[in-house]
Amino acid sequence: MRTGSEPKTARSPLRLRLVLGLWGLLWAVGGTLAFAATGRTGWAVACGILAVVIIADLVMVVRHIRQGPHYQPGRDVPPYDPPRR
Repeated sequence: MRTGSEPKTARSPLRLRLVLGLWGLLWAVGGTLAFAATGRTGWAVACGILAVVIIADLVMVVRHIRQGPHYQPGRDVPPYDPPRR
């Protein structure tokens, strides 16, 4: 049910996304090192590319976290009408 205060009270799962990204980065770097040590170059490159993608995602997540909460619609956008029963 919408109350009209969603833009002000909405919560983003950025911290969870940060933790999961760090966990994925750990596995991608570990996979890169393990595959490189065993001589599987293709898999090592694939894990390395995945690590680069994860790092780019983490940069964006940290940037959004540092921006802090902000109200997205402008002042000319009225809140939703409460549902009528």
